[in-house]
Amino acid sequence: MEKRKLGFWEIWNMSFGYLGIQMGFALQNANASRILQTFGADVHTLSWFWIIPPLMGLIVQPIIGHYSDRTWTRFGRRKPYFLVGSLLAALGLVFMPQAGALTALMPALWIGAGFLMIMDASFNIAMEPFRALVADILPSDQRTLGFSVQTALIGIGAVIGSWLPYALANWFNVPHEDVKGQIPYHVILSFIIGAVSIVVAVLITITTTKEYTPQEVAAFEAAQAESGAPILKEEQHSIWNIFTDFAQMPKTMRQLSWVQFFSWFGLFGMWVYTTPAIAHHIYGTPLKEVSEFTAAENALYTQAGDWTGIIFGVYNLVSAIIAFFIPAIALKIGRKKTHMLALIIGGLGLISIYFVPNPTWLIASMMAVGVAWASILATPYAILTGAIPARKMGVYMGIFNFFVVIPQIVNAIIGGPIVKYLYGGNPIFALVTSGVSFLIAALFVTRVKDTDEVI
Repeated sequence: MEKRKLGFWEIWNMSFGYLGIQMGFALQNANASRILQTFGADVHTLSWFWIIPPLMGLIVQPIIGHYSDRTWTRFGRRKPYFLVGSLLAALGLVFMPQAGALTALMPALWIGAGFLMIMDASFNIAMEPFRALVADILPSDQRTLGFSVQTALIGIGAVIGSWLPYALANWFNVPHEDVKGQIPYHVILSFIIGAVSIVVAVLITITTTKEYTPQEVAAFEAAQAESGAPILKEEQHSIWNIFTDFAQMPKTMRQLSWVQFFSWFGLFGMWVYTTPAIAHHIYGTPLKEVSEFTAAENALYTQAGDWTGIIFGVYNLVSAIIAFFIPAIALKIGRKKTHMLALIIGGLGLISIYFVPNPTWLIASMMAVGVAWASILATPYAILTGAIPARKMGVYMGIFNFFVVIPQIVNAIIGGPIVKYLYGGNPIFALVTSGVSFLIAALFVTRVKDTDEVI
């Protein structure tokens, strides 16, 4: 028994919910640092607040993967998680930037951090099954296309989310006055729009996509075993099996873990430090806490924050375009070489930020990052799915997320002290470090064995 080949628009609808999720994720990436700094966080402790997203991923994704493998309802296998996750994420998006209005309960900084935690846990509930859904539904020879379409939707959603605050303020004249200790209204409105979008996009996926039944999945796995692919024996359905599955992970996953570690260590540094880095290095704000800025310095910082959204949108836009070319490039030169080349381009792009003379040049730097981002979101997963059994797709996708979140947690712990004590408080060097980390990841790609690649 073979899985049915899907048409392009069926694949598109299957992952459309990711567009909404990434709108919210992009709003967080581009604006969380400035929101937390406005509420009182300093640049040296920012990474400690940013430990929340990867920590939520570390806890939530393997659990969701484990249970979504075993959730068979009349609504589907993965769909219930999409819906619940999107509704909770919308709640976090609405209230995080408005934490300043709830200071009667506790300081705004801690309320904002709390909603950041809710938002990230919910993103992970919704996101993890989307990776497994591609592997569930698509035959092996369509999975690279499936993950590439998913990457394109991620890019489109991220562009919209990243550009939304700038667009509202500059194209639609939404009020964006800078008031000390308060989040500008155009940022608050952006988060509300993101909350609505995530729910609508996920509902489109839920209503247009049909999942396979348990009997069909069992038949696919039997066929996979006959072809010589790995298959695991039956076991009791215990959450503690996650630890057993971790110990039994395929060799290809172990090899990819090092690639993922250095890729995501670099990405985390970029997300946390881009706004303060370009605010100081490009816009000329002083190396002091935002709460101590003059009105003029605060205006420059707001410009830097809005421009960060624009250039983050650029790298996501480029990734959305490049994603459509990845399957053809991988077919021509192989998935490993494709990923290695993309990481090298992205690493050089991040390092180049140190040398750019003005904000406009940052667009070129982030275009290079977009090439790497497109491959990071697609190629490792396409390689991985050929090395794991169909029945374990969800839990192994969740376990694979360990190698996404652990490097972020490591960076969150050591990043702040490194910036403060090694880099003299100047966050631009954190971006250079991120670029070097991408180059190291590219070297580790050479050690990976792609078990089902056909060139």
